[in-house]
Formats: sequence, C-alpha cells, structure tokens
Amino acid sequence: MNTIKYLIAFGFIYMASIIQAQEIKPISKSEVLIKVAEANQSLRISEEAFNEAKGDYRQTNAIFLPNISVSHTGISTTNPLMAFGSKLNQEILTQNDFNPALLNDPSQVQNFATKLEIQQPLINLDGFYQRKAAKSKMEAMFLQQERTQDYLELEVEKAYMQLQLAYKAVEVLEKALEAANANKKLADDSFKQGYLQRADVLNVEVRVTEVLNQLQTAKSNVQNASNYLSFLMNDETYVIYQPADELMVTAFEAEDKVLSENRSDIRAMELATTAYEAINRADKMTFLPRLNAFGSYELYDDQIFQADANGYIFGAQLSWDIFQGSKRFGKIQKSKAQLAKSKLEYEQYISKSNLELNQAKRAFLDAENKLKLTSLALQQSEESLRIRTNRFKEGLEKTSDLLMAETQFAKKQLEYYQTIFEYNYAQAYLQFLTKA
Repeated sequence: MNTIKYLIAFGFIYMASIIQAQEIKPISKSEVLIKVAEANQSLRISEEAFNEAKGDYRQTNAIFLPNISVSHTGISTTNPLMAFGSKLNQEILTQNDFNPALLNDPSQVQNFATKLEIQQPLINLDGFYQRKAAKSKMEAMFLQQERTQDYLELEVEKAYMQLQLAYKAVEVLEKALEAANANKKLADDSFKQGYLQRADVLNVEVRVTEVLNQLQTAKSNVQNASNYLSFLMNDETYVIYQPADELMVTAFEAEDKVLSENRSDIRAMELATTAYEAINRADKMTFLPRLNAFGSYELYDDQIFQADANGYIFGAQLSWDIFQGSKRFGKIQKSKAQLAKSKLEYEQYISKSNLELNQAKRAFLDAENKLKLTSLALQQSEESLRIRTNRFKEGLEKTSDLLMAETQFAKKQLEYYQTIFEYNYAQAYLQFLTKA
C-alpha cells in the first residue's frame, strides 16, 4: 500500500514539475478575441472563400468589357490561294501576278501579319443573370464570413470559461488536499494514542491518494484548455495560460430573445436561393439570341515586324443557337431543381434554428435552476463538513463520516463551478443564436 502511495505521489510531483517548467502566461478574454480575429485559421479560410467568390463575380465583368487580343503571325507558303491573298494583303500585287502560270504555281511567298482584335458584347441576357447569381454568391460568402466570426467568438467564450473552470478545479482540489493531509496527520496522532484503528488511518490515506489523482487530472485539464486557446489563436508556442478574469455568474434575461431573420447565416441562405433563381433565369435566357460587336486592325509585310500595308474590319454579329440537342433543357431542369432544393433548405434551416433557440432557452432555465440548487447544496455540505470536523477532533465522529463529508464538500464545490460554466455558456449560446 505504501509503495503504491509513494509511486502516485512521485507521479504527481513529476507532473507538477513539468507544468511549472512551462511558461505560465496571464491572458484576458479580450486579448484572446483580438488574437483570434488576427490569426485564426478558420477565419482566414472563410476570408479566402469570400475572395474566391469575389473572383468569380469579377469574371462576369466580361459581359460589359471588351476582349482585346494582339497577335503576330509569320508564314511561308506556295499554296496558290494563300500566296495570292498574302501579296494582296501586303499591297504588292503586280500585273505579272495575274499570269495563270504564276497563279497556279506560285513561288514561295512570306507573309508577316500583326493583328489587333476587339470583341465587344452588346446584348447577352444570360450573362446578366449569371452576373447577378455571382454577386449573390459573393454577398452570401461575406455573410458566412461574419457568421464564422460570431462562431469563433462563441468558441472563445467557451474555451476561456473552460480554462477558468480548470483553474477553479485545481484551487478546490488543492484545498481538499490540504484538508486531507491535515486529517491524515490528525488520524496518525489518534492512531498513536490508540484512539483509531489502522483501518481508519488507511481510509484517510486512500482519500489523500484520491485527491492527488483528481488534482493531477485537473492540472492536465489546465494544459488542455490552454492548448485549445493556443489553437484558436494559431499560437504554436503552447504556453500555459492563466485567466485574468474570474469565473463568476453574469446576469441575463432570456425571455425577450427571439430568432432574427437578419442573422448573417440566415441571410446567406436567402442569398443562396436568390443565386439559384438567377442561375435558372440565365439558363432560360440561353434560348434568346446574342448581339456582339467586333473589329480588327491588321498590318502586313514580307519582313518580320514590318508594316507596309494595313487594313481593318468592324461589324456586329447576331447569333442564335436554336437547338443544342437537349442540353439546355437538361440545364434548365437541373437549375430549377436546385432552386426548389434551396428554398426547402432555407425553410428547414429556419425551422431548425427556431428548434435550437427553444432548446437553448430551456437549457438556460435548467442551468439557472441548477445554479440555485448547487449553491444551496454547497452551503449545506460546507456546514456539514465544519460540524463533522469539529466532532472528529473531539473523538465524537467516525473517520468514514468525516471522509464522506470532506468528499461531498469538494464534489459540491466542483459541481457549483461546473454549473456556473453551464449557466454562462447557455447565455453565450443564446446570444449567438439570436444575434442579428
């Protein structure tokens, strides 16, 4: 028994030395929020998702802006048509070039052409609706980015309170360990005087060992909570954080909290539906003709990068794809189904959000009632421990009863702080759900 006790004590001391060797850094919740806003990876990912959607939207500027290209081409040919046309473009045709023998069997001709081309969309109705869909998607991604920020703030609230709770557990168990060691000393003295049996002393030693184990676990929880805060802040140093703020009950009114359809994620869902509607309209508009203007300016010569001859072309084209098999009908059917699906998902999301809100309200009321009960139970267990400790010192109380009272008091303290955590988190979650 003594060997096991010493091994556990050694393990506890070793664990404590590791924790003490690490840097302990005080930090406030406001500091965590600032660092998360600056460096959190999830937030960066959402920002890049928005930039991706923004890039898609910028691509739709093509329905307003021209396409401009420049090319320089060089050829050598004996093809009759190409040879005659090249000389014609270079403006070097002579009377001899109309000789049938030269027309049918020309000598090699070199032609270098520099060409500037412009294509200007005029009327592309499907493109207008595709642009509208891309804009709605971009705005939806921006709102999702806002909701990601809201969620991270909630995660910071939770993680910081977990760190506070872990430190409270360490504090409670350290006091419980002091009390257990004091009781052990008292039991040892009583055993030497013949007032207690060896079995009673062993029970006290078991209690000391139990508290040591619980304290070691509590200190591990401090490390776990600190590491999660480091993860949220994208801090790879993984120091041990110490909360600058105390875990305490905050006042809150839950009755007036209602779901707002202006909440960023709900508005994002609505914009997604708008985007699908625009895509469906765009697919329908592909049946209509398109009007585009075009023009080119061309420079020709038989020497590279020279321009002794030039010419231009400009005009407009009205094109109409009358039938593309059943491809367009299939696209319309698909986008129509996506639109209907999006509407159903939006309605389901609203319904689920209301369900979550009602559950959160009930969870808050349960936590509020539990807080009152655990506070009362804590007071009662503290008084019970005080009475039994005094009676034990006078030899009027059994060792087992004292240990039970001591265990119960530590348990009620931990339950009380756990309930404060649940109560405060229920508040934070309600605010997250009802944020406009």
